[in-house]
Amino acid sequence: MTRFSPRTALRSAAGSLAAAGLLAAASLAVAAAPAQAEEAPVFTLGGPAETGLHPYPESGRPKAATVGITLNNPSEDEENGGFGGDFTLTFDLSGVAGVADVEFDGESGLECEVTGVKAVCQDWGIWPGLQGAADLVVTAADGSEDGDTGTITVTGEADGVTFTPFTTRLTVGGPDLVMKQLPLRTELTPGEKQQAPITFANRGTRDADGVLLTLRYSRGLDIPQRYSNCEYTVDDPAQPDFGWTTALCSVPGAFEAGATYTLATPLTLEATERAFYDTFLYRIEENSAAQRTAQRAGARFERGDGAALKAVPVRTGAAARSADLDPYDNQQEADFRTENTADFVAYGDKVAGPEGSTVKADLGFRNEGPAWIGYIRSGETVATVDFTVPQGTTVTAKPDRCRAVTAAGGYREDQKSPAPRYVCNTSMTVRDGAGLDLPFELRIDQAMVGAGGEVTVRNTSLQDPKLPFDPKPANNTAYLIVNGEGEGADSGGTTDGTDGGNDGGSGEPSTPPTSAPAPDSDPEPAESPSGTSGSTTSGGGAAGTTGGTGGGLASTGSTVLIASGTAAAALAAGLVLFTVARRRAAARQS
Repeated sequence: MTRFSPRTALRSAAGSLAAAGLLAAASLAVAAAPAQAEEAPVFTLGGPAETGLHPYPESGRPKAATVGITLNNPSEDEENGGFGGDFTLTFDLSGVAGVADVEFDGESGLECEVTGVKAVCQDWGIWPGLQGAADLVVTAADGSEDGDTGTITVTGEADGVTFTPFTTRLTVGGPDLVMKQLPLRTELTPGEKQQAPITFANRGTRDADGVLLTLRYSRGLDIPQRYSNCEYTVDDPAQPDFGWTTALCSVPGAFEAGATYTLATPLTLEATERAFYDTFLYRIEENSAAQRTAQRAGARFERGDGAALKAVPVRTGAAARSADLDPYDNQQEADFRTENTADFVAYGDKVAGPEGSTVKADLGFRNEGPAWIGYIRSGETVATVDFTVPQGTTVTAKPDRCRAVTAAGGYREDQKSPAPRYVCNTSMTVRDGAGLDLPFELRIDQAMVGAGGEVTVRNTSLQDPKLPFDPKPANNTAYLIVNGEGEGADSGGTTDGTDGGNDGGSGEPSTPPTSAPAPDSDPEPAESPSGTSGSTTSGGGAAGTTGGTGGGLASTGSTVLIASGTAAAALAAGLVLFTVARRRAAARQS
């Protein structure tokens, strides 16, 4: 067995010479320790548990279905967890003789030889994770009848590894549930409600024994009813950014082939006060334990306590019976646009410390609503936090999502050395009440009173920075202030003063901080501290407006001064000299 990955394949040849030089020393170490046999990896074959086949037609060619066989390498080591060697897959087709005809899709890359009811396929290399192994093209066999069924068993073999076999079932005919598309209004206003009369048909050849209705809707939508035969979960852990609510409704009954059904009482679909861009998905399948488990996807569900959800036949316009066994028509989706806004409020911080010290600063923004913003179809980033580094400081640690840019906000290839400016993108969703918290660490290279750096939440395009959904751009900018004079400068947004700050943090612009001016000529000028480094810095005096979260901002760096009495004394002395110089200048002007 050979371990490999695409990244290690090219290294093996170059590494062999170096490995030869270490072989003698390594053999001594091995001789001193007992040998431990490496456990053989176990690879798992898989695929669909069952596939329905279109019955063999009276004329023409039979319709084909595809059975995808998968192979799972459970290793989490992407670098060295692959298997680099030949392996064989064997397909036992004897169980579907007279039921189905099987061919191998030539695009899968397998080299297969079919002899009677046995197929042997050769391949090389198994990467870590789940991957496609083979695609079987299957059709009902000539002479087969509705309800005929059989199985295909797949086994694997290779030197030094073990394969877990897999069996899949093929059945001629069966139910085929088709979800009808609803004529929903898609341009909405907050609070607007509409009925959703879910309707589906069974276009298969046999009745369905109960159905499983899956309803999934994003954060801005709601279905107020909570039915007793439905179970619900909020915020699917498999898709945390989407804010999904999922309902799985088990509806009992025999749903006849050729008939159409609708809900006895239509659902109520509501655009809530936080709606903006939202999606509603509705799906129908034959009810089974396997389907319920697959749809749960490991999430925790709670059962509703309302009336039972029921489906009744549509008496008029029922669909004609057909043999349209198609698993891709079980689901419909609708996208909605709600006329709404979201107030993104930037916040900064106030930090303090002597020259050479490192301080921690927390900055970012909050979405004070009312809408959540989610670009769940396009996957686009919602917003960007643009941070200009305060003058006299150097960023020593940043969040992983942030990247360095030039002082003008342009592309910067060097992402390792300190930069004058950083941009940090959100994900494709920002929930109401949430936002983006960005912890930075900065080294104070030069003691300056009130140095400030802008923190702006903006559109992802620097050329078009306005957030299209935000009606209050005045609070999109805040400041990170370093060694503010007398704690007089506020790094967060201010409220407008009309309601005691209860407007969710929006407010009027405040004066941006400025660095202390250099003392004018004096017989005894204040001497600049020594030991400053040649850091890349950016001025913080650009005009802008402030924003905050409506509360006080943590002065996380101020504890550095308390911890070091000598440093505190040095900084205090610098402040005194600066104050004396300013008073002298004022006295001369008077």
